[in-house]
Amino acid sequence: MCSTFKGLLGALILARVDQGKESLQRRVTYSEQDLIFTSPITKTNVAKGQMSVEDLLEAMLVYSDNTAAILLMRSAGGPAALTQFLRGIGDTVTRSDRYEPKSNQYDGALDTTSPRAIIGSAYQILIGNVLTPASRARLESGMIACKPGVRRIRASLPASWSIGDRPGENVTEESNDYAIVRPPGRAPLLIATYYDDPHRSTADREAVIRDVGSAFVAWANG
Repeated sequence: MCSTFKGLLGALILARVDQGKESLQRRVTYSEQDLIFTSPITKTNVAKGQMSVEDLLEAMLVYSDNTAAILLMRSAGGPAALTQFLRGIGDTVTRSDRYEPKSNQYDGALDTTSPRAIIGSAYQILIGNVLTPASRARLESGMIACKPGVRRIRASLPASWSIGDRPGENVTEESNDYAIVRPPGRAPLLIATYYDDPHRSTADREAVIRDVGSAFVAWANG
């Protein structure tokens, strides 16, 4: 999955909020020893020693902050709890087994999904009734504001279309993206692309994803 799991983890956190098991205002303590790579927001705030669940959620969804994801996953019961959540919404394929950075390393079926499976989960989470309307809106808002995927699916869409995406990256071989897309005046659409090619650079893999996005637009307008 690489960092595409963060959209699913965001849904788990918000489901716990909806159930009264978590609070967006709860403060989570951490230190410099907790920081790993690609953690721009938690690194900036580490001197404070704590961040709210709400701010960690935003850091994870918008900036793909890895330390924020680890802290939130720990608080929700770990990778097994995320897998259990997905099974509860009907996803029998997607699985979470390890924390980052190990979850980005290939090891059989560990930490994997399929495009069809993650679209099914995204439908339940972003369009269905897994979350309350307020939590659905919060999750989609974070995906709309997402920064790392700007050269992927969203780069191929018309400017008038709203898109919220959750990219993922294993720098050496894989580039992923899934998104909820809202063309004006139409029902939302979902798209996922997972592309593994160790012989291509990230830039080249992103170009392939943009081609997929262009094909998606042509299909949607056909």
